[in-house]
Amino acid sequence: MRQIIPVSTIMSKNLIALNRTDDLERAELLFKRYGIRHIPVVTGDTIIGMLSYTDLLRISFADAVDEDESEVDTLVYNMFTIDQVMVKNVTTVSSNTSIKEVAQILATKEFHALPVVDDGILVGIVTTTDLINYLLKQL
Repeated sequence: MRQIIPVSTIMSKNLIALNRTDDLERAELLFKRYGIRHIPVVTGDTIIGMLSYTDLLRISFADAVDEDESEVDTLVYNMFTIDQVMVKNVTTVSSNTSIKEVAQILATKEFHALPVVDDGILVGIVTTTDLINYLLKQL
């Protein structure tokens, strides 16, 4: 019999998060500094949206900036707020949701990360990369 393994075993718990009052320049710097592609947007410990690096690319030329550069062109970023660019009404899972169920959600939706929320509090994030790494360990 197969064991049901919870997503809490593979999710990232050391979260990088943004507040709705942060600007998009800060978001880009966090994406590049930590080599991540998804950042939850929170008010306190409550998730209110999700910002992906792809969201930034849609409104800017962020990929044209050298990753080692600390200066970014903020002209486009100053035209938008995080609230305007982030995805709202985010699909979430709890930490005891099975890895299989998370894989099914990510396989059928058009996003690549799920916030993990317990009792209304953001406790982690799981991405398609987390799933692939888990599967590689199983082989």
